[in-house]
Amino acid sequence: MAVVRDLRVLLRLKGFRRLLAVRLLSQGADGVYQVALATYVVFSPEKQTSPAAIASAMAVLLLPYSLVGPFAGALLDRWRRRQVFLYGNLLRAALASVTAVLMIASVPDWLFYVSALCVTAVNRFVLAGLSAALPRVVDAERLVIANSLSPTAGTLAATAGGGLAFVVRLVVADSDAAVVLLGAALYLCGALASLCIAVELLGPDRTQAPRLASTLAVTARDLVAGVRHLAAPARREAAWSLAGMTLMRFCYGALLVMLLMLCRYSLTSDTDEGLALLGLALGVSGAGFFAAALLTPWAAGRLGPGRWMAVCAGAATVLVPALGLPFATGPLLVAAFVLGLTTQGAKIATDTVVQSSVDDAFRGRIFSVYDVLFNVAFVGAAGVAALMLPPDGRSVALIVTVAVVYGAVAVAMTRFERQ
Repeated sequence: MAVVRDLRVLLRLKGFRRLLAVRLLSQGADGVYQVALATYVVFSPEKQTSPAAIASAMAVLLLPYSLVGPFAGALLDRWRRRQVFLYGNLLRAALASVTAVLMIASVPDWLFYVSALCVTAVNRFVLAGLSAALPRVVDAERLVIANSLSPTAGTLAATAGGGLAFVVRLVVADSDAAVVLLGAALYLCGALASLCIAVELLGPDRTQAPRLASTLAVTARDLVAGVRHLAAPARREAAWSLAGMTLMRFCYGALLVMLLMLCRYSLTSDTDEGLALLGLALGVSGAGFFAAALLTPWAAGRLGPGRWMAVCAGAATVLVPALGLPFATGPLLVAAFVLGLTTQGAKIATDTVVQSSVDDAFRGRIFSVYDVLFNVAFVGAAGVAALMLPPDGRSVALIVTVAVVYGAVAVAMTRFERQ
């Protein structure tokens, strides 16, 4: 396979191998930590989980990406990237250990959320630094391949970390604090792995950096300029695709909150069985993401990215109520696969449209806006679901609302493509 061959070529590069090791350990730890937070908020026997609590947890996990992300580069260009990986992972290991202590102790919920928020905020700097450092360890000829394989490997590591967290929670230790400490240990391993990289190798080159305040102000102006660029008539397809993807991400987030509540209270009366069912559903949804990666290049090539996005939204419009309204385990697992496929298929199509229709000088800024929209939509969906869901998670109104939104995206993208 071409992917295996490309990976073998890249792994011959010592700098790439070591940077990839830092990525895998860091993102694997992220998967462990995030699942531990979710299970603590949703499946702790001593807690009466509510949709509002789930929405709060999602805000903690995702808002740092939205608020800190666009400005992370302004700071990363001032700090040694190797040191960001070292001290960032050490800091996260320490903060994760604090989170574990707070889980055991009787403390107000807001203090627990502050600790978790600090961990996820540091995460944004580490991930951005990993992307920024890649050109320092890979030559220009192989950079596109590295940009494709390295983040994918990180995503798989995060998924594997989440699976490991489920296994540890269910089989080894019935304690969310123990799982968080496992995440802290992996963060520490990520810090130690960064020590194998020379301090100067990853840059940035030493130059006279402008004042931080002026850099942040310029970043904010650049984001506004990116939005204006996107609003131009020549970029209408990219704007429509981003709007459609934002709405589909909203739908996915709302249905995920509903699934969490169903696994906790409705589909089974045992919390361990509910946790295992949630893990299975997320794994099935991940299989849908993988299927989308295989299917979308062919489908988007035949139909065009915009029409493929309309097909994904249309399929979700029909299948979400058909599979969701019975509120039964089997149909919900099928729905998890379908939503993974359609959501990721639409995202790949959107990425393609944005990359091909936005001027290169604005592409980075547009993707920063994309990142903000992607995560804010997810958090907003959790907030809406918190208002609509009953305690057992069975909400016909939410499923119908989501189906209507999917239908609106399908109709809008179809009409736009016809024009």
